[in-house]
Amino acid sequence: MNLFFSASIRGGRSDIDIYADLVDHLNTHGDVLTEHIAEENVEANEQAQGLTDADIYEQDVEWLNEADAVFAEVTTPSLGVGYELGRAVAWDKPILALYGPDADHELSAMVRGNPDVDVIEYETLDDAKPAIDAFLTEHV
Repeated sequence: MNLFFSASIRGGRSDIDIYADLVDHLNTHGDVLTEHIAEENVEANEQAQGLTDADIYEQDVEWLNEADAVFAEVTTPSLGVGYELGRAVAWDKPILALYGPDADHELSAMVRGNPDVDVIEYETLDDAKPAIDAFLTEHV
């Protein structure tokens, strides 16, 4: 099973440890096509590979298209994550958005109010794991 994980990169990396834990858990269910999102130096690694913004866009859209399900950590607002969610909705992908309710920002109504996006609030990874597992059982 191909899984797409989306989280803030240029919008802020304060939750990098959470991203890594989520990717580790998702990897127990399938192949996380975007596990690099959980790397500490993801932007530097992309630059070292010579990837342009256009390359990154094309690569991410291809992975999103290949995915059987989409998971987005949406606590830190990100234009890129929002774009990916919009594409995933248009392509009728099952989507689970994970939001930490103690965030500095409220979750966008465009995410929380979208009937095509399942949203869970979580405090710890132990809270998120059962929701991820149940989502995959129900939707994939």
